[in-house]
Amino acid sequence: MTILSREHLIDFNQLKKVGKHLNEKYGSASPFPHRVIDDIFADKVLDEIVAEFDGQAGKWHEFESKYEKKLQESADEKLGPVTRRFIHELNSAPFINFLHDLTGIEGLIPDPYLIGGGLHKIEQGGKLGVHVDFNQHSKMKVYRRINVILYLNKGWKEEYGGHLELWDKAEFQCIKKITPLFNRLAIFNTTSTSYHGHPVPLNCPQECCRRSLALYYYTVAPESEGQRKPHSTIFLDKHGREDELKGSTFSQRLVKRLKSYINRI
Repeated sequence: MTILSREHLIDFNQLKKVGKHLNEKYGSASPFPHRVIDDIFADKVLDEIVAEFDGQAGKWHEFESKYEKKLQESADEKLGPVTRRFIHELNSAPFINFLHDLTGIEGLIPDPYLIGGGLHKIEQGGKLGVHVDFNQHSKMKVYRRINVILYLNKGWKEEYGGHLELWDKAEFQCIKKITPLFNRLAIFNTTSTSYHGHPVPLNCPQECCRRSLALYYYTVAPESEGQRKPHSTIFLDKHGREDELKGSTFSQRLVKRLKSYINRI
C-alpha cells in the first residue's frame, strides 16, 4: 500500500489521547505556554516528506536581512503530493480539535494560504533572530494564536546548533532550547511576549540543512485588546530593543534578485 492510499497520514486517535493528557503541562510551561512532542507521526510518512523537501531545489523563496537568513516554500501547488496531503490533514478538523484540547484555545482557524508557513530550510550560516510573529493574517484579517513546527532532521547533532530558543523578553535571556530533531513537534502560543528564534548562525556541514514544516492557526478575536493593532514580525536587537522591519526584508530580497538577474545577462 502506498503512502497516499492510506485513509489518513496522521493517527488522529493517538493525537486525541495526547492532547487532553498534556493540557495542564502546556499552560504552565515557561517562558510561555508550549509543548514539545516526539514521535507522534509515522516515520515512513515523514521520510516521504523529507524526500519531497530535498526535491524542492531551485524553488525556494529567499529571506535575508540583518536578523534572518532562510529559505521558504509555501505555495500549495509547488509542494510534493505527500507534503500537500499531510499539510491538509494538519489543517483539518481532527487536528484543530487536538490543538484545542492541548491549548484550550477555542474557535481555531487554519490558514489555507500558508502565509509565513510551509517548508522552511536553513543552510549553513543561516539564522532566525529572536522575534515575535506578525499578529494578523493579511488576507483573512484574523489573529494568530498558535505556532506548530515539525522538525525533519535525522541524525542532527547538538554542535550543529539550530535550536529553537524560547526567550523571556523582560530578562532578555533564553529560557529553553529545543533541538530540531526528526519527528519532533513544537507547539506554542503566539502572543505579544512569545519571543523565539535561533539567532546563532547554523553550524552544520555544507551539505546539510535544517528542515522544518510550519503551520499557524488563528482566531477571529485577538488574545487581548492590546493585540488588535496589526504589526509585522518584531525582532529583538542585540540590546533587547524591539525592531519591526516593516518590509525591509522584502526590499533586500528584491535587490538580491535584481543583481542575480543582471549577472545572468
